[in-house]
Amino acid sequence: MQHTKRIRTQRGFTLMEVLVASAVLLIGIVAVAQLVPVSVGLDANNRRDTTSLVIAQREMDALMSQPMANTTFQDACTPAGSPNTCFTCPFNAVCNLGGAAANPPACAGNCPTLNIGNRPFINFNAAAVAGYSFNYTDPNDTSGSYDIRWAVFAYGNAAATYGKRFVVGVRRIGGNGAFLPISLDSMVEK
Repeated sequence: MQHTKRIRTQRGFTLMEVLVASAVLLIGIVAVAQLVPVSVGLDANNRRDTTSLVIAQREMDALMSQPMANTTFQDACTPAGSPNTCFTCPFNAVCNLGGAAANPPACAGNCPTLNIGNRPFINFNAAAVAGYSFNYTDPNDTSGSYDIRWAVFAYGNAAATYGKRFVVGVRRIGGNGAFLPISLDSMVEK
């Protein structure tokens, strides 16, 4: 019996196969690397939108918590080094809550326009009405300031105001990209 030994030859990748595999890998890495700055930018925009919504909600709460008969209010906050740090009305500034009630109610302040679905929104392309707007800079976020505006509809008659409808809009000022304004609409009655 004769033993024959088989010799196996080992073959590796050819240079062409290595180049193609490297090119595919490089294209994949570049595609993923381009997603990182996009996702960071989207995250920052989402944070700013959330900040706008929180500011709008706080301003709406401040307006709705005022007594029905009041036509103005001043924020009781203490400034922290800047006149813009008061959240609901600038320090020592008077914020208006609408005038006398009328039936049908007339708009006071930054009167809203209607968009699709007849939802009111504050038009930030129009000039801001004094006493019904201010700019706010968050002391914890120096990436921009926010334009806060509102409108008031007072319901009632000459003797008494029995309801007020508030439309509050907040928009981030400056920066790159489109920052859509936030609008809230609410009513309080007694």
